[in-house]
Amino acid sequence: MNTIEHVVVIGGGLAAAKTAEALREDDFEGTITLISAEKHLPYERPSLSKDYLAGKSSFDDALVHPVEWYRDNEVTVREGTTATAVDPSGHTVTLADGSSLAYDKLVLATGSAARHLPIEGADADGIHYLRTVEESDAIHQTFGEGKKLVIIGGGWIGLEVASAARAAGTTVTILEGGKLPLLKVLGDEIAQVFADLHTSNGVDLRIEVKVEAITTVGARVSGVRLADGEVVLADAVVIGIGVTPEVGLAEDAGLDVDNGVLVDASLRSSDPDIFAVGDIANHQHPVLGHRVRVEHWATALNQPAAAASALLGNDTEYTELPYFFSDQYDLGCEYIGHASPGSYDRVVIRGKLADREFVAFWIDSENHIQAAMNVNVWDVIDEIKPLISGHVVVDPEKLADPKVAYAQL
Repeated sequence: MNTIEHVVVIGGGLAAAKTAEALREDDFEGTITLISAEKHLPYERPSLSKDYLAGKSSFDDALVHPVEWYRDNEVTVREGTTATAVDPSGHTVTLADGSSLAYDKLVLATGSAARHLPIEGADADGIHYLRTVEESDAIHQTFGEGKKLVIIGGGWIGLEVASAARAAGTTVTILEGGKLPLLKVLGDEIAQVFADLHTSNGVDLRIEVKVEAITTVGARVSGVRLADGEVVLADAVVIGIGVTPEVGLAEDAGLDVDNGVLVDASLRSSDPDIFAVGDIANHQHPVLGHRVRVEHWATALNQPAAAASALLGNDTEYTELPYFFSDQYDLGCEYIGHASPGSYDRVVIRGKLADREFVAFWIDSENHIQAAMNVNVWDVIDEIKPLISGHVVVDPEKLADPKVAYAQL
């Protein structure tokens, strides 16, 4: 095996910083360079739609590491620097200024970009997306009594922004094209819980609507026109219709790409010297038994340790189950596992939906748990994980009974 002297990480978020951290914890003594397009040290993004957006935490709280950590661990962060090309045969990364960096191993942690809405008026002043701290700051400025915010899209980002906006007294309308927000992720029964949560907190939730255009006065947004001709008035609009993985560098470099960068169980791409972590990694999951690409914080947090270990020549696989969390109003939830549409037969509820205090289980036709979500019920994830990862056959009636311990299923 060739000596590894220089590891380059392309990305400036949590996954990139955690890759550098994992390399040092694995006693890698070579050079580590992070290439970050953003003009900040790496930071965590969940608070951008939660506490930071609501003004409850500072940007420093979101930093993965303080500046001293990078100095003490001899990690170079090239802030405000864009990688424009990767040459796998030459083992080089080309930067926007025309210079290049040689690497022995490369980690792609380029994350995702917000999906833009291609409609009339979408470039008006007052249109917002949410991926960066600057965008979170701009959205926060739209909050307040007497202000009207329209959110296009009822996904996790849209709902969390709505929660923060309502807490600040903002008038909020959510425009959702589906029958319910989060329907594809959660299914009818649990999606209805989140719909009811928002309407009970004063959100005007419009479902099964088609957005036709953004209306403007001068260069500034004034509302959103629906297909039926109605205009929903707005002082600002947040568009939250999902993200797309940033795979341009990987594609141009000739790596195998299909809904992300295709990586094996060790997070290695089709090039043995290039790994991918975080949002862009379409991972052959050894526990789930199929490929999965997860756009959530825990993936960016946990995958780098496995990738760093494998990069350094260890026989390591990434086996953590997908996980995410959300906080909205007085509802907190955690989700573990992966239940894509069509992969489960039914949803079993332990607790009461009406009280918003329950655990939901997505189970298949053979009574294997695909995923679980605990809503305002805590300290159960560690008990549920072995049921999912062990492909345990459960009794649905016992699963629904709070008196039956998880270990007895």
